[in-house]
Amino acid sequence: MTLSIKRPVFRSPILLRLFLFAIILAINTPSVMSQPANETLKTIHDRTSIRSYTEEAVPASMLETLLRAAMAAPSSRNVQPWLFYIVEDRALLTRLSEELPSARMLAQAPLAIVVCGDTQKGDPNAEQVHNWVMDCSAATQNLLLAAHSLGLGAVWTGVYPYAERISTVRAALNLPGHIVPLNVVPVGFPAAHAHPKDKWDEGKVIFKRTEE
Repeated sequence: MTLSIKRPVFRSPILLRLFLFAIILAINTPSVMSQPANETLKTIHDRTSIRSYTEEAVPASMLETLLRAAMAAPSSRNVQPWLFYIVEDRALLTRLSEELPSARMLAQAPLAIVVCGDTQKGDPNAEQVHNWVMDCSAATQNLLLAAHSLGLGAVWTGVYPYAERISTVRAALNLPGHIVPLNVVPVGFPAAHAHPKDKWDEGKVIFKRTEE
């Protein structure tokens, strides 16, 4: 059996040219679906604070991935003053959930990462002594983005600069005086998903340009 392919019939040269142009354009234009999405920006914009978790444990490999991402953060003078306390003890998680006003979800989280700063690391002078706050904040943001990218849920619950919260965490973890807790980050698989907020506000962008 022989298949016959009919050629398109164009009564107008203009239609023929348009047809050929469309074919050339289709061949040389990459499909939108074939173009890789910018996964980094997608993670940044899709990340949300997750406050409820399933009972599923976080695998050790995922936990290490989170910590590696956190330690990849920028650091002033490359001091890297961060310390990460991993709390998996259920009694300790419950205690912190009861004593920290913004961390009630710790009662059901499989683990928490307490991000701390070593205020003596790098022998800081009077102006550098608070750099740990910026460094550990950058590390925390990396951690949160990594958690979202892995399908985990997490939320930043503030400790520093609240004296009572600092004292609570310091007592629970038996921290020495020069180690200051910045936050407590519960981590787990989300029990529910939140919709990301669109926080773009053009009014908060101020340009200083050379006048023509």
